[in-house]
Amino acid sequence: MENKRHKPEEIVTKLRQVEVLCGHGMPRVDAIRQVQITEQTVYRWRK
Repeated sequence: MENKRHKPEEIVTKLRQVEVLCGHGMPRVDAIRQVQITEQTVYRWRK
């Protein structure tokens, strides 16, 4: 499996997608899976 480095624009976009999906009532874990990243990645990016 190759390591993919996300560009800053992609990071912001994916974090926003997670927040929007959570705002529509989707559980955070399901929203993260739908954006195709891991929970650990979300928490690391937000930090």
